[in-house]
Amino acid sequence: MRCSLTAFVTISLAVVSLAEPTLSPYNVHEKRNAIPVGWSHTRRHKSAATIPLRIALKQSNMEFIDEYLYDVSHPESANYGKHWTAGEISRKFSPSEESVSTVRDWLVENGLASERIRVSPTKGWINVNITVEEAERLMNTEYNVYTHVSGQEHVACEAYHLPEHISTHVDFVLPSVNFDVKLKRRSEPAGGIGQPGVGITPKTAGTIAQAVTELEQCDEYITPICLRALYELVYEPVATEKNSFGVVEYTPQAYLQTDLQMFAMNFSTDLIGKEPVMVSIDGGYAQTEYQGFDYNGESDLDVQYGMSLVTGNQSVTLYQTGDMVEGASFNNFLDAIDGSYCTFEGGDNYTVDSQYPDPYGGGYEGPEDCGTVTPAYVISTSYGYNEADLTPFYTARQCAEYAKLGLMGVTILYSSGDYGVAGNDDVCLNPNGTQSSTGTIFNPTFPGTCPYVTSVGATMVKPNATVFQAQPEMACMEVIYSGGGFSNYFAMPSYQKTAVDYYLETYPPNYPSTIWNSTGMSRALPDISANGANYVVAVDGEFELVYGTSCSSPVSGAIFTMINDARLAIEKGPIGFINPTIYSAAFAGAFNDITEGSNPGCGTEGYNATAGWDPVTGLGTPNFPKLLENWLALP
Repeated sequence: MRCSLTAFVTISLAVVSLAEPTLSPYNVHEKRNAIPVGWSHTRRHKSAATIPLRIALKQSNMEFIDEYLYDVSHPESANYGKHWTAGEISRKFSPSEESVSTVRDWLVENGLASERIRVSPTKGWINVNITVEEAERLMNTEYNVYTHVSGQEHVACEAYHLPEHISTHVDFVLPSVNFDVKLKRRSEPAGGIGQPGVGITPKTAGTIAQAVTELEQCDEYITPICLRALYELVYEPVATEKNSFGVVEYTPQAYLQTDLQMFAMNFSTDLIGKEPVMVSIDGGYAQTEYQGFDYNGESDLDVQYGMSLVTGNQSVTLYQTGDMVEGASFNNFLDAIDGSYCTFEGGDNYTVDSQYPDPYGGGYEGPEDCGTVTPAYVISTSYGYNEADLTPFYTARQCAEYAKLGLMGVTILYSSGDYGVAGNDDVCLNPNGTQSSTGTIFNPTFPGTCPYVTSVGATMVKPNATVFQAQPEMACMEVIYSGGGFSNYFAMPSYQKTAVDYYLETYPPNYPSTIWNSTGMSRALPDISANGANYVVAVDGEFELVYGTSCSSPVSGAIFTMINDARLAIEKGPIGFINPTIYSAAFAGAFNDITEGSNPGCGTEGYNATAGWDPVTGLGTPNFPKLLENWLALP
């Protein structure tokens, strides 16, 4: 399953001269092509100013991480299901002593006293407080101050250089070209993921007068009984003490217990009196200061349907992440479930990730959660970024963590997006890499483009169809369009090559190569899909119709959790990273193929749903009996 994390990132190389000592030629390590929208160059940074230079060291054996994961995840592997411990992962990927000593020696040779240089306990990064003048000389760069329209300032450079013999040991340096700045908004709820209107969020068509339960109306109103019928999910869990299922929410998104109970009384009476197991990460809590669909819709949806489909016998963990002031990012959540990630490849990037204790005051004052939370066997997240929102390094670093979780037997699911081939908020790419509503280049979402997560698209019951038909579903084309396409950052993993090659050869998209990644060598998404239209959700005391891949991910997660239950009941392990398995020949026909619909965006009709895998609905929707039978047959 060879796939380079950043195989499609092109970095130009240039040789420059530098004052002695020079052990090898200097090359461009990272370069930025444009200043992001909303920012402007203000001035050169003061040469005497001090900046905290953070050098992220390359981890050992990272070039083999996909092979290690494939070894425990492919159904034909002799080591299938033999997942690693956290300790084994830490020992395998720690930076080498050679990397630490080589970079440290380079700093000393360039005039930095050894006592100024600090190596992290995990050896993941080297820290040194350095003047701008020293940093510019060290890396042949120029540091500037940029100002956002909000007034916030940011220090960055356009490019920086490293000696050839050093660059092989370094992933990146901060501060540098990264410009994915997290803007601080102190008088409002935290910005970023979880904030209304940011990233992947569910959509509503408004309230409905009364709740309905009839299977005959599933083309207009989706309820748990509809989903059980569509995917033949008839199963009572028996290994609930061994099993685990988690959904991740980002403050200020929060579920309301009163909504859960309203939903339970109408659709899932076994949930009456039940609530999710709340796990607070970095000050997260189920806030009630802000209410309404924009604040409760996502979490209400995830909790109500996730809990219903695994039944009241199976506890569901709610990872509530971030406080009301700082908020949180995916990396803050990953820090909590894997302590080594807090410093992996340099640690978090606080221009994107939240910093705890809150350095600005008024927020969570406790320590950052690092390795304090046990990951569930299946984790569903209905939030996401546009791939272009983030730097290639940032996405690669996070993607590697999903691979590590897969090695530990964790199934990671992410929604694929709601704007078809366009990015969140219906923006597309411009030729210079920026995003706008007038862009014409297809704009995939992240983390779905990471080859180590399972990306989930959306379907809908066809108008006037019933769940009793042979194939009642099509790609979702009401209110939202299933996100899908091809990554601009990540290479195609070998597990999906046969399926994607067949699509490209049999149904080649009729678009110029200038508006989509037509190389046939990039990661394709989504992997699977599930219904994402007309969900009846209790929100703030009323039932609303909800749409989005935000619906599809927790439903899929619940189905895989029930498969884990059956395996755990017979002393087998969890299914872990599922992609190599579901794309394998042994699982052919285990998903309901979706062949109707498309995913418009960027001024086009997008891609078409076709026989076999397609970049609209992936392999199709889950067929629980077939998936259960196939997974029970594996060791």
